[in-house]
Formats: sequence, structure tokens, C-alpha cells
Amino acid sequence: MTKIKVIYGNERCGDCKRTKQFLNERGYPYAWIDVDKSTEGLQKVNELSGRIPTIIFEDGSILVEPTNNELKKKLKEK
Repeated sequence: MTKIKVIYGNERCGDCKRTKQFLNERGYPYAWIDVDKSTEGLQKVNELSGRIPTIIFEDGSILVEPTNNELKKKLKEK
């Protein structure tokens, strides 16, 4: 199973809320870094994509602003 390492986002972002809801409903664990509260988190997002949510997986791959279908595919859900 593909595991999520960290999600960078903020509480104002609609895509971030949708992504968290999707993952929480399915029981996927993840670390959450709010870029409004973490200077290091904001710097990391700016280095990687400049957009949120930015999701980093344990295998080193990254998804930026994924749809629910993209998340399902990455997490190998049917």
C-alpha cells in the first residue's frame, strides 16, 4: 500500500479540506503541516510546487492539488 508521508496545506484551502476529508474517511494516516503556521512548510511547498495541497509519499513521489480520482489511483483504491 502506498503511504503518505506529509501533506502541506492550510485550513482556508478548499482542495486541502476535500483531500483531508477523503483521506480521513478512508483511514489513511498522514502528517499535516499548515503552511500558514510553518515557515519551513511554506518554504518546502514553494520549492516543490508553489501550490497546495502538496502531498509527499514515502516512496518520494509527489501529488499537487490531486483530485479524489488521482488519490484513489495513487493509493491503489478501486
